[in-house]
Amino acid sequence: MSAKSQDEFLAPSHQALAGRFTGLFEATPQLVALFDAADVLRYANPAFRAAFALAPEAQPSWQTMMRDCYLQRRGNVVKTKDFEAWLASATARRGKQAFRSFEADLYDDRWIWMNETVDEQGWMLCVASDITPLKQDGRELRQARDLALRAAQTDSLTGLSNRGHVLGLLDQFLAEYRDGGDALALVVLDLDFFKRINDCQGHAVGDRVIRDFAQLLQSNCRRVDACGRVGGEEFLLLLLGVDELDAAQVVERLLAQVRASRPLIEQPDFAYTASAGMAFWRPGELASELLKRADEALYAAKSAGRDQLVLAAPAD
Repeated sequence: MSAKSQDEFLAPSHQALAGRFTGLFEATPQLVALFDAADVLRYANPAFRAAFALAPEAQPSWQTMMRDCYLQRRGNVVKTKDFEAWLASATARRGKQAFRSFEADLYDDRWIWMNETVDEQGWMLCVASDITPLKQDGRELRQARDLALRAAQTDSLTGLSNRGHVLGLLDQFLAEYRDGGDALALVVLDLDFFKRINDCQGHAVGDRVIRDFAQLLQSNCRRVDACGRVGGEEFLLLLLGVDELDAAQVVERLLAQVRASRPLIEQPDFAYTASAGMAFWRPGELASELLKRADEALYAAKSAGRDQLVLAAPAD
């Protein structure tokens, strides 16, 4: 073997390595998939596609994939009486850690161990192994623990993160960026004249409006972002790595969607609006100080006529 061919053998090109990886992923019985920052499937090997009933060229969003699997009884088993609330809860927690592992049951009677790895841009690599043959001692106890933890982090009405969970995520983000780094915008949102909706339409209608807003809010969240309901008709949105223009565009788009929404089929003329206050975190600022500035901006939006976004003054 010549010196040149030896070097080529010992140091294959990136293209050759990528081809080798792809070949192995295609052949492995492990479930392998890659989702982009918008949670759209970009690659899935045959084992993953077979488990989740995906056509060879299909590239659905994760939410669409889960909804289709639930209706077709394929993929992972979802035990819930309210699938949309489950989906909102799962989406709120998905991709918020750089790495996590969990067990899942599949409709084909397999039991898998799923690993999710997320990079700084929000792309997620999913790799699952079939652990059906393993001993299942304590499995029911672990599942009960996981369900209890999920319930403790979830707002029961909307499926979003509850107050404790979303504020915990805020603390986590601030800890990661305490020395600077990516910008972090905190947005406090509140439904306008919500008491009037409850008083005139009833609490059942109020609940439907809150759930409608929660769905719109979550649809404007990227994987790296977070959102949650912090009480009543008030919500938080955390936006990472955005400047003022981009963050304002996200919130203005959300407010426009709320303005155009008609959540009551039986009342096609019923509409509602929301107000928002946004503050950008500065290194060294406490979470409570950031929240106070965002709250003050929200009050300013309310005082200025509602149905708008106000940006808080920078921290001192």
